[in-house]
Amino acid sequence: MAKLYSECTKKQNERNPKEETVDFLLNYSKALSVISYKNLKFEALQN
Repeated sequence: MAKLYSECTKKQNERNPKEETVDFLLNYSKALSVISYKNLKFEALQN
């Protein structure tokens, strides 16, 4: 079993996200705002 896990680690390191995916996630995180009111949290996307 240990051999199987050690063989998989090489393949996982080769994965790289596309530039479009990274841009989308960065833009999404910039537009997201979380508003706290008492014990509630509201998420809002600002266009």
